[in-house]
Amino acid sequence: MDRQASFVVEDQIQVLEETEWKSLAAAHEEGVGPYIDAYRKRRDSRQKHPVHDFLFAYYQTNRTTLRRWRPAAFQFLRGDAARGFLEDDRYHETEYGIGLNLDRLEENVRERICWVRSLIQAAKSRPPRFNCFGLHEWAMVYKAKEIRHETTPLRLSPEEVAKVVEGSPIRCSHWDAFRFFTPAARPLNELTPEAEGREENEQFGCIHFNMDLYRWTYKGSPWLGSELLRACFELALEARELDMRASPYDLSEYDYKPIYIETAAGREEYREEQQRIYRSGQVLADRLMRECDFVLSRRK
Repeated sequence: MDRQASFVVEDQIQVLEETEWKSLAAAHEEGVGPYIDAYRKRRDSRQKHPVHDFLFAYYQTNRTTLRRWRPAAFQFLRGDAARGFLEDDRYHETEYGIGLNLDRLEENVRERICWVRSLIQAAKSRPPRFNCFGLHEWAMVYKAKEIRHETTPLRLSPEEVAKVVEGSPIRCSHWDAFRFFTPAARPLNELTPEAEGREENEQFGCIHFNMDLYRWTYKGSPWLGSELLRACFELALEARELDMRASPYDLSEYDYKPIYIETAAGREEYREEQQRIYRSGQVLADRLMRECDFVLSRRK
């Protein structure tokens, strides 16, 4: 995409001509649209996808919100088509073009953005851990009476799952995964993460915390832009696929190759993929903090 049409004024502010921001909107639709359509079709036919549905159902995603492209708070749009954004009273016309009116930012949303910024900074301040090997999914089915993904079979017997769990250190630092551990698995975890203590436990080696970048960006919409939202969605999808490939579930029906973390080779494969997710997550976390900083600093 030719970026010559855009220009920057007043440090971070970016002005986008109509052809450019429409190109960004088209790229956003190309990135998220197929997944939204596939999810809607599954819902209509009462089918489930044990990997992809997580990004919509668990994160309680409004498909319209995800699909609609929005500029970031530092972006201003030129051209007649940009006036359509004025139908939403959170946008206004400025000397630079059409953009978000940060005076419309609700106090509860401002507080959430501030909290997210603080949480991410805390997680970045501690070293990543690459020795959990995705065992959280195993701990969620360990000696369970019912399987969480009831339509997806396990690739191992309950006895084999128990042997792996009991023979491996469980090192989950992510409260939003730990809370789904079975009662029998919870005492086996080295940590006892709690919702109130997330700033003390979260770290970016955790693939679920990297997935949560999508959650926080989505919850910050429209004040946090759709370019970042799409990038976080794509990373969350990659992380979710890694998460489930390393799980004890049999995903052969969905053409996923398992990562056998019960073996030394599988653990090394998982670690390599985990580190790749970590590196991508660091870039997006920095972008998210910058967008949070812009919103928080510009609101009167």
